[in-house]
Amino acid sequence: MKRREFITLLGSAAAWPLAARAQQGERKRRIGLLAGRAESEVEGQRLVAAFRSGLAALGWVPGRNMEIAYRWHDGDISRAQEFAKELVALRSDILVAHTTPSLIAMQQATRTIPIIFTGIADPVGQGLVPSLARPGGNMTGFGLEEPGMGAKWVELLKEIAPRVARAATVFNPETAPYAGMFLPSMEAAARSAALTLTLAPVGSVAAIEQAVEAISREQNGGLIVLPDSFLVAQQETLLASITRQRVPAIYAVRPFAAAGGLIAYGIDRAELFRLAAPYVDRILKGEKPADLPVQMPTKHELVINLKTARALGLNVPPTLLARADEVIE
Repeated sequence: MKRREFITLLGSAAAWPLAARAQQGERKRRIGLLAGRAESEVEGQRLVAAFRSGLAALGWVPGRNMEIAYRWHDGDISRAQEFAKELVALRSDILVAHTTPSLIAMQQATRTIPIIFTGIADPVGQGLVPSLARPGGNMTGFGLEEPGMGAKWVELLKEIAPRVARAATVFNPETAPYAGMFLPSMEAAARSAALTLTLAPVGSVAAIEQAVEAISREQNGGLIVLPDSFLVAQQETLLASITRQRVPAIYAVRPFAAAGGLIAYGIDRAELFRLAAPYVDRILKGEKPADLPVQMPTKHELVINLKTARALGLNVPPTLLARADEVIE
């Protein structure tokens, strides 16, 4: 072996233990994640998997240089508040809030720990941040539906089920305090489509079933299910009632259509979790959330359950099928 090669090899061998020791001595950063779903849900696990994947691509590996503490409140506001306090007490370096109830709970628990939010409908309209460009304070993140989305839900429901003449808008006022922001665009679209809108606020399983039964008694009734962590938590109950009453309905999130709902139009929540990872990385490296703009989604996904359409006796227009990102047979 040549002398130069020997010195290089010796240098590398000496450097390796030093690098390993440095890595072992690296302080683990703690991330506290409060999710508005149940831990047992497939969709909830898909969201956090996207988040972990995004972090791993940036060099953040659980057990090596960071830890994630998960809490799941499944649309329960009191649990969200309790878990937010727990995550703050763990001395998290950064918090991640999924859904509006999670973010409000974290806001109440801390004004100093950086917060990244995902899945928040119109954060400026809700008064959660003063502006998208300069969120200020200790939080920033990724928004969801803007007020104009309401019109799309009305239009798509009417397109897939043309006979619908009266539609009930389902939401829980406690977990979806932003519901009112969709109403102006929904009402405008309803007038154009000769469709009458009614509100169906619900806060319990019994109320959900009563709301679905009430609209089923209307001639040519339909449902618009707003984005709402409570309704997501009650997905099985809601879908069972809608299927039993044979009511055409549109949803704001894909899992409803995948589980048997007629049509869904909304935003891929997992993609927002992937996008959140670089913000977490930047903040852990010293940037301030107040200086990172809130980002709003630009891509929406349309999912149609053709099997459910056939069961309802609906002929889905070919033009609508052609626009779908996914058709479930």
